Amino acid sequence: MSFSEYLTIGQYIPTHSFLHRLDPRSKLLFVFIYIIVVFFIRDYWGYLLLFLFILVGMIISKIPFSYYWKGLIPILGLILFTIILHLTMTKGGAIYFQWKWFTIYENGVYQAGFVSIRLLLLVFVATMLTHTTSPIDLTMGLEKLMLPLKKFRVPVHELALMMSISLRFIPTLLDETEKIIKAQKARGANFETGPIHRRLLTMVSIVIPLLISAFKRADELATAMEARGYRGEKGRTRLRTITFSWRDLLFFLVFGFVLILLWFLRN
Repeated sequence: MSFSEYLTIGQYIPTHSFLHRLDPRSKLLFVFIYIIVVFFIRDYWGYLLLFLFILVGMIISKIPFSYYWKGLIPILGLILFTIILHLTMTKGGAIYFQWKWFTIYENGVYQAGFVSIRLLLLVFVATMLTHTTSPIDLTMGLEKLMLPLKKFRVPVHELALMMSISLRFIPTLLDETEKIIKAQKARGANFETGPIHRRLLTMVSIVIPLLISAFKRADELATAMEARGYRGEKGRTRLRTITFSWRDLLFFLVFGFVLILLWFLRN
């Protein structure tokens, strides 16, 4: 299985679902509020409620659960590292387990659980956003939301386009990385065994070709955009516009109800 199949964040999966029809600004605002809420929750009941809300969103999106699972696989190592770090470093509370110098405290278990759940919830919502929003819609949504920054001479359109292109090229660069690794292995490169300093040096044979390929693709993209008459935002027209609808109102009413429940749980 290729890297791009494992990392599904950044891939748009078109289906005719309720979430796909939402205005991209609504989805971006939701993600922004959602991230803040995730870090303010201090109990497992709140996390369970948020998870159920996201689970309903996954079902409504009509996207197979395998795509969300694949988006989770790349960060499983990070989650495991976080759990081990908190279990071994965080002290305080009752002692759950002790063996020689190794001790697991109550606070360590709670912190490991909280941080892991936060990572899971953030990955799920990021995957859902990119799966249900096309790069073009994402660019338009970001640009519309950042319009007030134009008063401070911030290049809003260029920033939105840059973020959209970055998301779009994640799977492409992962595929390129896999091809380079296979090519280097065919030449006798060994990435799994040997001293760590030798394996780090071997990684140079991946990084340098990947950087060259990335710059080449960026140059080709710039040439293609210029050939099609792209000159930034000035003088541009749009094939279609984005507008809020009853779906966006309904979505935020439901999300608002969830936030009220979270507030009651917190108090």
